[in-house]
Amino acid sequence: MKLTVNGHEAYAYTGGKPFDATLPCIVFQHGALHDHSVWTLLARWFAHHGHAALAVDYPGHGRSGGPPLASVEALADWSLALLDAAGVREAAFVGHSAGSLVALEAAARRPDRATRLVLLATAYPMKVTEALLASARDTPLDAIQLMNVYSHSTIAAKPAHPGPGAWLHGGNQALMRRQQALQKGTNLFVNDFSLCDRYANGLQAAAQVRCPVTVLLGERDQMNAPRAAVELAQALKARVVMLPGGHALMQELPDAVLNELRTALR
Repeated sequence: MKLTVNGHEAYAYTGGKPFDATLPCIVFQHGALHDHSVWTLLARWFAHHGHAALAVDYPGHGRSGGPPLASVEALADWSLALLDAAGVREAAFVGHSAGSLVALEAAARRPDRATRLVLLATAYPMKVTEALLASARDTPLDAIQLMNVYSHSTIAAKPAHPGPGAWLHGGNQALMRRQQALQKGTNLFVNDFSLCDRYANGLQAAAQVRCPVTVLLGERDQMNAPRAAVELAQALKARVVMLPGGHALMQELPDAVLNELRTALR
């Protein structure tokens, strides 16, 4: 579905069903150098089971136009404006990695509009090493390859999502390279990881959240180690679930993540 948000075209995948703003809405928010496609299975399940799904592409990512936004706060405001454009009063916010910070900030800025909050593979603070940022600036394709290695807990995950025989490492690397290539005037890798690194409002935002919160963490996450989410989860009074996977939870453990989301969003 295409919408106009802040004067630019914005895209959101609706799970293969026509969008119905009268149904309970879920906004799925992707991480750095990703787009809506990381949520395909989950958005589709909820869209076919009584929900309105909006798996977004952030500005400058995937099919959404406009320049990439440079802060978590700006992306949170954009997400709320997207709800306005879709005619949605309130929604559950589900975010992965960098998207978890955006979901947190959106739920904090308008607690009256957030029905549930689910943070996957989150951390706060979500710091990025200077060495990685330097590599992203100078040799972004090499940095993407390194990031891809650390995003998965195994060399080859069991065939599951997106289908038997799918190569999770190769698919994720291709997605990240495509996002990087979409931007001609902006190094999207640096933009996306810098906004995570700079975000300093996590605990203040947590104090403003009023809805039930679930935090899903990967036991083998090498990007955001589970211990880095403890303080934030405590501040949110969140239900914390540990899953036997790495950072790319939705791809490595699609059924487990779906089951936990069904519980969290019930």
